[in-house]
Amino acid sequence: MPVWLETSITIITLIVMLFGLFGLIMPVFPGLVIIWLAALGFGIVSGFGTTGWVIFAIITILMLAGNTLDGILMAKKALDYGAAKISLVLAALTSIIVSLIFSPIGGLIAAPIVLYLSEKNQGHTSEEAKEITKGLMVGWGWAFALRFLLGMMMIGLWVVWSF
Repeated sequence: MPVWLETSITIITLIVMLFGLFGLIMPVFPGLVIIWLAALGFGIVSGFGTTGWVIFAIITILMLAGNTLDGILMAKKALDYGAAKISLVLAALTSIIVSLIFSPIGGLIAAPIVLYLSEKNQGHTSEEAKEITKGLMVGWGWAFALRFLLGMMMIGLWVVWSF
Protein backbone atom coordinates (compact mmCIF):
# COMPACT_ATOMS: atom_id res chain seq x y z
CA MET A 1 0.00 0.00 0.00
CA PRO A 2 1.41 3.43 -0.88
CA VAL A 3 2.55 5.61 2.02
CA TRP A 4 0.06 8.38 1.15
CA LEU A 5 -2.81 5.87 1.36
CA GLU A 6 -1.61 4.44 4.69
CA THR A 7 -1.28 7.97 6.06
CA SER A 8 -4.76 8.89 4.79
CA ILE A 9 -6.32 5.81 6.37
CA THR A 10 -4.59 6.53 9.68
CA ILE A 11 -5.70 10.17 9.69
CA ILE A 12 -9.29 9.31 8.76
CA THR A 13 -9.41 6.63 11.46
CA LEU A 14 -8.12 9.10 14.05
CA ILE A 15 -10.68 11.73 13.00
CA VAL A 16 -13.53 9.21 13.29
CA MET A 17 -12.24 8.08 16.68
CA LEU A 18 -12.04 11.66 17.95
CA PHE A 19 -15.57 12.27 16.64
CA GLY A 20 -16.68 9.25 18.67
CA LEU A 21 -14.76 10.42 21.74
CA PHE A 22 -16.17 13.94 21.78
CA GLY A 23 -19.63 12.66 20.86
CA LEU A 24 -19.66 10.91 24.24
CA ILE A 25 -20.83 14.19 25.73
CA MET A 26 -24.31 13.13 24.61
CA PRO A 27 -25.51 10.20 26.77
CA VAL A 28 -27.33 8.48 23.89
CA PHE A 29 -24.48 8.90 21.38
CA PRO A 30 -22.71 5.57 20.73
CA GLY A 31 -19.21 7.07 20.86
CA LEU A 32 -17.47 3.93 22.10
CA VAL A 33 -19.08 1.93 19.31
CA ILE A 34 -17.90 4.50 16.77
CA ILE A 35 -14.35 4.28 18.11
CA TRP A 36 -14.60 0.47 17.95
CA LEU A 37 -15.94 0.58 14.38
CA ALA A 38 -13.07 2.86 13.36
CA ALA A 39 -10.58 0.38 14.83
CA LEU A 40 -12.34 -2.47 13.05
CA GLY A 41 -12.26 -0.58 9.75
CA PHE A 42 -8.59 0.21 10.25
CA GLY A 43 -7.84 -3.47 10.88
CA ILE A 44 -9.79 -4.60 7.84
CA VAL A 45 -8.12 -2.10 5.53
CA SER A 46 -4.60 -2.18 6.98
CA GLY A 47 -4.51 -5.77 8.23
CA PHE A 48 -4.66 -6.98 11.79
CA GLY A 49 -1.57 -9.08 12.35
CA THR A 50 -1.04 -10.75 15.71
CA THR A 51 -0.57 -7.48 17.62
CA GLY A 52 -3.59 -5.97 15.91
CA TRP A 53 -5.86 -8.85 16.90
CA VAL A 54 -4.74 -8.71 20.52
CA ILE A 55 -5.20 -4.93 20.73
CA PHE A 56 -8.52 -5.11 18.87
CA ALA A 57 -9.74 -7.73 21.36
CA ILE A 58 -8.84 -5.40 24.25
CA ILE A 59 -10.55 -2.49 22.48
CA THR A 60 -13.64 -4.69 22.07
CA ILE A 61 -13.67 -5.58 25.77
CA LEU A 62 -13.33 -1.90 26.73
CA MET A 63 -16.19 -0.94 24.41
CA LEU A 64 -18.48 -3.64 25.81
CA ALA A 65 -17.56 -2.79 29.41
CA GLY A 66 -18.08 0.93 28.83
CA ASN A 67 -21.49 0.48 27.22
CA THR A 68 -22.63 -1.87 29.96
CA LEU A 69 -21.29 0.14 32.91
CA ASP A 70 -22.65 3.36 31.42
CA GLY A 71 -26.28 2.40 31.93
CA ILE A 72 -25.59 0.76 35.28
CA LEU A 73 -23.92 3.90 36.66
CA MET A 74 -26.72 6.22 35.58
CA ALA A 75 -29.46 3.95 36.92
CA LYS A 76 -27.58 3.19 40.15
CA LYS A 77 -27.11 6.84 41.04
CA ALA A 78 -30.75 7.65 40.30
CA LEU A 79 -31.86 4.64 42.36
CA ASP A 80 -29.54 5.74 45.19
CA TYR A 81 -31.37 9.06 45.19
CA GLY A 82 -34.74 7.25 45.39
CA ALA A 83 -35.92 6.91 41.79
CA ALA A 84 -38.57 4.35 40.95
CA LYS A 85 -37.52 1.79 38.34
CA ILE A 86 -40.53 2.62 36.16
CA SER A 87 -39.46 6.27 36.13
CA LEU A 88 -35.99 5.27 34.91
CA VAL A 89 -37.48 3.11 32.16
CA LEU A 90 -39.74 5.97 31.06
CA ALA A 91 -36.83 8.44 31.10
CA ALA A 92 -34.61 6.08 29.09
CA LEU A 93 -37.30 5.37 26.48
CA THR A 94 -38.08 9.07 26.20
CA SER A 95 -34.40 9.88 25.75
CA ILE A 96 -34.03 7.35 22.95
CA ILE A 97 -37.25 8.30 21.14
CA VAL A 98 -36.72 12.07 21.39
CA SER A 99 -33.08 11.67 20.32
CA LEU A 100 -34.13 9.76 17.23
CA ILE A 101 -36.92 12.17 16.28
CA PHE A 102 -35.26 15.47 17.16
CA SER A 103 -31.65 15.34 18.27
CA PRO A 104 -29.47 13.93 21.03
CA ILE A 105 -29.76 17.29 22.78
CA GLY A 106 -33.54 16.88 22.83
CA GLY A 107 -33.14 13.48 24.46
CA LEU A 108 -30.73 14.91 26.98
CA ILE A 109 -33.30 17.52 27.97
CA ALA A 110 -36.36 15.25 27.81
CA ALA A 111 -35.09 12.40 30.02
CA PRO A 112 -34.67 14.43 33.24
CA ILE A 113 -38.00 16.16 32.65
CA VAL A 114 -39.79 12.83 32.26
CA LEU A 115 -38.00 11.43 35.31
CA TYR A 116 -39.04 14.47 37.36
CA LEU A 117 -42.66 14.27 36.19
CA SER A 118 -42.82 10.52 36.74
CA GLU A 119 -41.46 10.88 40.26
CA LYS A 120 -44.01 13.62 40.99
CA ASN A 121 -46.67 11.22 39.68
CA GLN A 122 -45.31 8.55 42.06
CA GLY A 123 -46.23 10.86 44.96
CA HIS A 124 -42.92 12.61 45.62
CA THR A 125 -42.80 16.29 46.51
CA SER A 126 -41.20 18.75 44.08
CA GLU A 127 -38.04 18.81 46.20
CA GLU A 128 -37.83 15.03 46.33
CA ALA A 129 -38.38 14.77 42.57
CA LYS A 130 -35.65 17.39 42.02
CA GLU A 131 -33.25 15.42 44.24
CA ILE A 132 -33.98 12.20 42.33
CA THR A 133 -33.46 13.99 39.02
CA LYS A 134 -30.19 15.34 40.43
CA GLY A 135 -29.18 11.73 41.08
CA LEU A 136 -29.72 10.89 37.41
CA MET A 137 -27.59 13.87 36.39
CA VAL A 138 -24.82 12.85 38.82
CA GLY A 139 -24.96 9.37 37.30
CA TRP A 140 -24.69 10.87 33.82
CA GLY A 141 -21.62 12.79 34.92
CA TRP A 142 -19.90 9.70 36.28
CA ALA A 143 -20.95 7.65 33.25
CA PHE A 144 -19.53 10.30 30.92
CA ALA A 145 -16.23 10.33 32.83
CA LEU A 146 -16.02 6.54 32.59
CA ARG A 147 -16.92 6.47 28.87
CA PHE A 148 -14.46 9.25 28.10
CA LEU A 149 -11.64 7.50 29.97
CA LEU A 150 -12.38 4.21 28.22
CA GLY A 151 -12.60 6.00 24.87
CA MET A 152 -9.18 7.56 25.45
CA MET A 153 -7.79 4.15 26.39
CA MET A 154 -9.26 2.63 23.21
CA ILE A 155 -7.71 5.37 21.07
CA GLY A 156 -4.39 5.02 22.91
CA LEU A 157 -4.35 1.29 22.21
CA TRP A 158 -5.12 1.94 18.55
CA VAL A 159 -2.23 4.43 18.40
CA VAL A 160 0.11 1.73 19.74
CA TRP A 161 -1.27 -0.66 17.12
CA SER A 162 -1.11 1.76 14.20
CA PHE A 163 2.46 2.99 14.79
